[in-house]
Amino acid sequence: MFASCADPKSLEGLAWLLCYLTSGKHLLFYLSFGTVLLLLAITAPAALLFGFGGALASRSRILPLRWFGQIYTSMVRGVPDIIFFLFVPIALDQGLEWLRSRVYCDPSVPVRQGHEFIVCAAAKLPLSTSPEWVHQAYGIVLAVIAFAIVFGAFAANVLHGAMSAVPRAQLETAEAYGMSPRQVTRRILIPQMWTYALPGLTNLWMILIKATPLLFVLGVEDIVYWARELGGAKTSAYAYPHGDWRLYYFLAILVFYLLMTWGSEKFFDRIRARLSAGQATAAGEAMRKAAT
Repeated sequence: MFASCADPKSLEGLAWLLCYLTSGKHLLFYLSFGTVLLLLAITAPAALLFGFGGALASRSRILPLRWFGQIYTSMVRGVPDIIFFLFVPIALDQGLEWLRSRVYCDPSVPVRQGHEFIVCAAAKLPLSTSPEWVHQAYGIVLAVIAFAIVFGAFAANVLHGAMSAVPRAQLETAEAYGMSPRQVTRRILIPQMWTYALPGLTNLWMILIKATPLLFVLGVEDIVYWARELGGAKTSAYAYPHGDWRLYYFLAILVFYLLMTWGSEKFFDRIRARLSAGQATAAGEAMRKAAT
């Protein structure tokens, strides 16, 4: 990065360390922390959207829709997460490539050749000529979909329980005032259920944070990948030879996740206090007593 780093073998001490920590691969390592934050920023709302859909479907008066919601939440929660994290990206990738193969390849050539799934080069996703960042972005998109489906099922269970916890008397009062079922859901049920859903959603957010290292399993160059790559022992054949430093890299990742957890707890505590104000819950009662 710096002109003085052109010949690392001539450097010593602090100058060597500075050049080492600002090398091109280390910049990618620092960028991978942003990849994790981007995954969380996209996956959390997407999972919440899946959760809302699953929870509302489970409460639907339409029997097939209710069955779908119940099957979705039960099936995903009953299968180990790692299975879905591997199955969903592979299934989506092969499904999209199969659709492209019907357009860009010879339809008479089967994509299943023995145990192999093979399509022509024009149908591959991403294309072999695409830059590396396109391959990484494609992997992240598949990972977001897999994370959203899995954590959406857990969110659906939390939201369904929160909706069931809203006092029935409030819903009946709204119906007595002439509100339609949709109005009751939109104006009474959903606003009231947040105070009951927040503890479960907070716990789910913490689990989502802990699950982000699974990006490494999906082939995305995340912080775990770079910690293993940079921390491993390097011989004199490398520009910056050093011993096994993986302990220090994983310690940095540990600190990062602890800070994420601490910040998340502070954030959700503020939201919980705001939602509990005026509510007929234990937290709301405690706030009323503290104010008097």
